[in-house]
Amino acid sequence: MNMLARHQRGVSLIELMIALLIGTLLLLGLVQVFAASHTAYQISEGLARVQENGRFAVDYLQRDIRMAGHFGCVNDQARKLSAGITDPLLSHLAGTDSRIDFGTSIQGYEAVGTAPAASGTPNNWNLATTAGTWSPVLPDHLTKLANPPLAGSDVIVLRYFSGEGIPVTAITSVTGKTTITVNPAQWPVLTQGGIASPSLFGVSDCSYADIFQATSVAAGTVVFEPSKGLNSATDFTERYTASPAGQTVLYRAESVAYYVAKGAKGADGADGEPALYRLRFNPAPGGGLNNGQDPEELVAGIESLQFLYGQDANPVDSLNGNITEQNTATPLATTEDKWRRVGLVQLGVLARSPTRAASTAATGAAVPTALGVSFTLTPYDARYRTVYESTVALRNRLYGN
Repeated sequence: MNMLARHQRGVSLIELMIALLIGTLLLLGLVQVFAASHTAYQISEGLARVQENGRFAVDYLQRDIRMAGHFGCVNDQARKLSAGITDPLLSHLAGTDSRIDFGTSIQGYEAVGTAPAASGTPNNWNLATTAGTWSPVLPDHLTKLANPPLAGSDVIVLRYFSGEGIPVTAITSVTGKTTITVNPAQWPVLTQGGIASPSLFGVSDCSYADIFQATSVAAGTVVFEPSKGLNSATDFTERYTASPAGQTVLYRAESVAYYVAKGAKGADGADGEPALYRLRFNPAPGGGLNNGQDPEELVAGIESLQFLYGQDANPVDSLNGNITEQNTATPLATTEDKWRRVGLVQLGVLARSPTRAASTAATGAAVPTALGVSFTLTPYDARYRTVYESTVALRNRLYGN
C-alpha cells in the first residue's frame, strides 16, 4: 500500500511550475504566430485594395484626359487657327459660365501648398489639414457642392466631343427650329457611359464644329432652337448644307470635372472614405444650367490628385507638339491661349487602404511623394498608402494638328 500511495501523489510544485512555464512559452509562441499572420494579412489586404483602387483611378483619368481637345475631324487647336474659315469652332451656348466654356478644353486648379519646390526638395502636405485654397480660385459650382473638393488635392476640368459620333443624314431648318437627323439604330452611341438623356451636343465636319444645347431630344433626332435654354441667337444650318454625305457627324459634348472629396456617409453616420469624384455638366434638354448630374463617386480610398501640365514650346499660332515646359495650373491661370498650349498632363494619385494595414501604428517614416509633394499625417493612422504616377499625352493635340 505504501508503494501504491507514493505512485498516486502526483507532480511536485517544481514540476508544475516547469509545466506552466513551458505551456506559457508555447502559448506566447502561438500568439506571436497569430499576430504575425494577422499583420501580414492586413498588409496584403491593404496593398491589394490600394493597387485596385489606384489602377481604377488612373484609368478613369487617363481615358478622359486623352480626349481633351477632341472636336471631331480636327482638334480644337487646329480649328482655332483654320486659315480662311470664319469661326471654325463656334459655341452657341450663351454666357461665359466656366461649366460650358468649350473654348478651353482643359482647365486645372492647383491646391495651394502642393506645388513642386523650386529647390527640388518636396513640399509637404499634412493630410489632416481640412482647409485650403486653389489657384486659380475654384468656381462656386465646385466649392458649393454637398461634398466639395478636399484641401490639398488638385482639380481638373475637361471638355471634348465624345469618342464616337453618328453620321448626320439631314439638317433642316423650319420656323427657327433646326432638326438634326441621324440613324435611330445608332442612337445608343450617344448614350454610352450612363447618359440616358444627353443635352449638350457637337456637330462637326472637317471645316467647322458647333456646340449647342438641344431643346428636345428623341432617338434619331435632335432639335436646336436659337435663344432657347442655354443657346445664343446664332443659327448654324448654312455651315453644313454643302458638306459631303457622311462627313458631318453628331457627337455628345462633354464637360467633366475630376476631384477628390469625402465619400457618402456610412450607416453609422461616420464620414466615408475620401474618393475620386466625377462631376458631369449635362442640364436637361432646353433647361437652365445647374451642376448637371449628381456627382459620381468613382473610386474610394483616393486621398489626393496632383497634376502638372506640359506646354508646347511654340505660341498658339505655330504649335508643333514639342513639349518643353511643365507647370502647375497657377501660372496658366484662366488664360485660354496658355491652356491651348498644353499637350500632356502628368498626374499623381495618392491612394490609401480602407482600414489599418498593420496591427501596430507605424511611425509614418516612409512618406509617399507625388509629383514633388510629400504627404504626412499626424497622428498616423497605420493605413497603407502609395502613389501612382502617369504621363498622359493629349493625343488629339499632339498628333491632330
